[in-house]
Amino acid sequence: MRRIIIASNNAHKVEEISQMMKGLDHEFVTLREAGIDSDPVEDADSFEGNARIKARAAFEKSGGVAVIADDSGLIVDALDGEPGVYSSRYAGKDATDAQNNELLLRNLNDVELKDRRARFVCTMCLIDESGDEMICEGKVEGVIGFKEQGEGGFGYDPLFYPDEYEGKLSFSEVSAEEKNRISHRARALSAIKSRLLLDR
Repeated sequence: MRRIIIASNNAHKVEEISQMMKGLDHEFVTLREAGIDSDPVEDADSFEGNARIKARAAFEKSGGVAVIADDSGLIVDALDGEPGVYSSRYAGKDATDAQNNELLLRNLNDVELKDRRARFVCTMCLIDESGDEMICEGKVEGVIGFKEQGEGGFGYDPLFYPDEYEGKLSFSEVSAEEKNRISHRARALSAIKSRLLLDR
């Protein structure tokens, strides 16, 4: 069975990716399960750049095992693209989800709903055993609400209302299965999954 390392220390991301890749005859393992300590500085100015940094670092430490890495975040038009690549540390290096959400709401305090357009973006980088890279991107459009709604998901999910639900449900108010059907990460992984199916 082919082994592929998910190059992330974010348990939520690893869980989502593992669920989305079900059905493949591959063994997906986390960095910890692979015995790899990899936490490179993500100093690129794009999601693609940071995904490549994480994938390349894990690939080199693994000794040539296939790796999937992603970088994702929220882009808000009214904030000139913030928080963008700083999504996970918007309110500071060790900020919690609650602190990031609080800052986002504060920065959008005087912005009307029609101007609160936003999108989640995910860029995936697959490096195969030969070192070849494949880059895929996924997006989901929506708006930022005025308060957190729902108990599920993580990050900015309680504030993000995808267009698919016509502004009635946040990502935190739908099941994991439903989110995984339309999310930015699912859309980026779709092409990766097709590639892995071809490689079998």
